[in-house]
Amino acid sequence: MSRTAGEAAVRLRTPTGRYVLLTAVLGSGMAMLDSTVVNVALPHIGRDLGAGLAVLQWTVNAYMLTLAGLILLGGALGDRYGRRRVFVVGVVWFALASLLCGVAPSAGVLITARALQGVGGALLTPGSLALIQSVFHPDDRAAAVGAWSGLGGVATAVGPFLGGWLVDGPGWRWVFLINLPVAAVCVPVALRQVPETRDPAAHGRFDLPGAVLGALALGLVTYALIAAPAAGLSPRVLVPAVAGVLLGVVFVRLEGRRTDPMLPPALFRIRVFSAVNAVTVCVYAAFSGFFFLSVLQLQIVSGWSALAAGTALLPTTVLMLLLSSRSGRLGQLTGPRLPLTVGPLLCAVGMLLMARVGAGAVYWRDVLPGLLVLGLGMVTLVAPLTATVLASVEVSRAGIASGINNAAARAAGLVAVAALPLAAGLGESSYRDPAAFGSGFRLAMIYCAGLLVLGSALAWFTIRSPRGAACHPEAEYHCGVSAPPLDPGDP
Repeated sequence: MSRTAGEAAVRLRTPTGRYVLLTAVLGSGMAMLDSTVVNVALPHIGRDLGAGLAVLQWTVNAYMLTLAGLILLGGALGDRYGRRRVFVVGVVWFALASLLCGVAPSAGVLITARALQGVGGALLTPGSLALIQSVFHPDDRAAAVGAWSGLGGVATAVGPFLGGWLVDGPGWRWVFLINLPVAAVCVPVALRQVPETRDPAAHGRFDLPGAVLGALALGLVTYALIAAPAAGLSPRVLVPAVAGVLLGVVFVRLEGRRTDPMLPPALFRIRVFSAVNAVTVCVYAAFSGFFFLSVLQLQIVSGWSALAAGTALLPTTVLMLLLSSRSGRLGQLTGPRLPLTVGPLLCAVGMLLMARVGAGAVYWRDVLPGLLVLGLGMVTLVAPLTATVLASVEVSRAGIASGINNAAARAAGLVAVAALPLAAGLGESSYRDPAAFGSGFRLAMIYCAGLLVLGSALAWFTIRSPRGAACHPEAEYHCGVSAPPLDPGDP
């Protein structure tokens, strides 16, 4: 039996409430875990499949491309056809794509499977939080979302350690196959215990043309950036690059003419909303580039195992898990301008410190200081960033505003993973040459720091919001490094 959002009445401490929370945590945790464990496995994937750096980039970017392009559509489908139904479809889709990743005989099959994984992630990621917001009694909603974000944060923090252990033990394929038992628990619980909800006001046509155009534009530009080191300025690079830019222009014009656009242009006429999204693009491009390259650096240049490299990055996520709520409260006192200026600067310092990591790196001396400073910077900016995005728009538009912010971060990360190796001079075989990779990594860290300084300057000169924007519970324990937390809006 389905119910509308207005009929939501499940209490958190009831058996049904616990099952709903378990379902949401398992689904979102599966996606969060996958986003952190795959990077750890990349060197082993490259060696096993005989692949170059471009394949490693596409292993990350194929997933990010479909996820960023379809995540807004995934939320709208849940509102229309039932949040539990779309969530379950997303979990099953994600699990089947994970199975295909785990048995992939070639790089091409793996990349295709990763793109399919992103489709499943676009269905389940917004759906996990939407289940909580729509099912729980209003008095329990904030506590449920806080518990969801905290438990999801634990999954994210454990990811690099678990990924390293799997890669060094049974092998990199288990990084994907681990999703199957999680889905096997999640789906039956969801079908038997979670009430169905939908938004009776959801109507109109989906912006499928916008989603397809946006994904194609991003995909073509990404392809050109990844192909450039090997192909140079050949037609193989120039044609998709130009086509991607032109499709991007068509996408912007289409969104301005549609009555139900995926990216409403009116939101970008709100100065604070546009400014915070510009900051988001800068900081999350830097974060994605850093986490993609740093795990490779620790394994290829420093000679660490996958387990050691994955575990090394734990301080950033642990700091976010422990301190995000305090950062949100501080942002309420100071207003968003200060934390959104100081946070990126701290992150920039952390990345410059990480540029020292090379052959024979000692963890406490060469790695830990940079990660601690980076983690403190991320703690400082993430919760105020989310709160400021949501406070800049009407409550009724909080869901779409948060979705745009999340998609912008993922799109920025997608382009960064494609462009940074090119900018840093890392070619197809660079990850097999420790000296060449180490040199490129140091240059890439300088570029990442520059992006963060740019984000800090944008925040200082463009954000003038008043104090008091609340730290929303979905950001209270957030420690994801690929995108800000989602908020589906008030149901």
